[in-house]
Amino acid sequence: MANARKTTIIWLMWWRRSRLILKWLLVMAGFIVVVAPEWPAFQEERHRLQTLVGLREFDFLTWELNALWEKGAAEAGDGHAYLDEGARTDVVLSYLELVASAGRLEEEIRLLFADPEVANPEIASRALRAELATTRARMGQIQPLAETIVQEQVGSVLAEEGFAVLGEVWPPVQMRMTPLPEILIVSPRDEIRQKYNVPLVAGLTVPEQETLEQGVYDHLNHSALVVPIGGLGLYPSMIVETANINFLADVVAHEWAHHWLTLHPVGVRYAANPAMRTINETTASIVGEEIGARVIERFYPEFVPPPEPEEAAEEEEAVPGTPPRFDFRVEMAITRVRVDELLAEGRIEEAEAYMEDRRQLFVENGYLIRKLNQAYFAFYGAYADTPGAAGSDPIGPAVLALRERSRSLYAFMEQIAGVTAFEELETILAE
Repeated sequence: MANARKTTIIWLMWWRRSRLILKWLLVMAGFIVVVAPEWPAFQEERHRLQTLVGLREFDFLTWELNALWEKGAAEAGDGHAYLDEGARTDVVLSYLELVASAGRLEEEIRLLFADPEVANPEIASRALRAELATTRARMGQIQPLAETIVQEQVGSVLAEEGFAVLGEVWPPVQMRMTPLPEILIVSPRDEIRQKYNVPLVAGLTVPEQETLEQGVYDHLNHSALVVPIGGLGLYPSMIVETANINFLADVVAHEWAHHWLTLHPVGVRYAANPAMRTINETTASIVGEEIGARVIERFYPEFVPPPEPEEAAEEEEAVPGTPPRFDFRVEMAITRVRVDELLAEGRIEEAEAYMEDRRQLFVENGYLIRKLNQAYFAFYGAYADTPGAAGSDPIGPAVLALRERSRSLYAFMEQIAGVTAFEELETILAE
């Protein structure tokens, strides 16, 4: 009898493990070549740009193969299945503490090498570098389990929102925390439009970024800006290393939204024009914010942000002679609108001089914008939650309006799924 029970338990464990492996193989088969539209498209006209970028372009193939192998191994290991909810949360928070420690150590090492008074930074940083290596090794041991737990937590909330198919969220939530590439955004100088985006190797210095941006300006007569990102919608999605659980939950859900959208017309049309990119990015931002907040409420309640203080019923009267409070959102919107006007009139140099004057104004008021140009607006203007960067563009507000009138997040996504042009979104809102 005991042997029969033992055999049954072994068979059940084998079946569970086989089911997980089969599920992961299906995911790999379905997504190894079908990734979110943020994967850069190769075009003949990009050859000159790629020559300027050279070896600084990010190697997606190597990253993707390594990530798929590591995620498959984590799924097959199934170590998270035997932890209760409290233990799972502890694993994730322990991992994020290690990420924070690694970040602090890396910053201390960077400062030692940057300090001219440190005669031999190699020797001075030896203990810190040893500690960093130990911390990184511990991170590597915990990371697969922590990521699997976060994936399941986000997936469980998505399932409750109606995104499950036969009991499984599809596509499955899959992500990998990693040093992220930065993105070279290229826009024509005579209009604000994201013409190219080229992922670059992580860790380029500011002088290297400036050299590349100037090269694009000099040789292609285009505006360029190297921008940081929080995630990239490959599969598994690339997520920046962060110690902030609120940000992590948000960006994992955001990138999953891109995966979901890719399976529908709205996502297929992501790169068709700037309007479709804005629709996709604003939609993903909505999903990230809503699902991320619910994940925190359920699994990490101690990290729920405090409510924002209510504004006073009557604003205090301004002291005579003092300037009004600087409002970044308003000032950035003013800047974008004026730039659009100047470019529409063909006054390119005047628009660029104006943007530089405005950048200095932002810096004077504590907003350290390194470069404000057409590429800046081409990138940040696609996100409705980026203050003022969209200017008077009606696309982001239209997506937000559709969400407000939808009875649920899933109902909103169902409606947005079939949109292939901004005019179609306007028609839905007019119904």
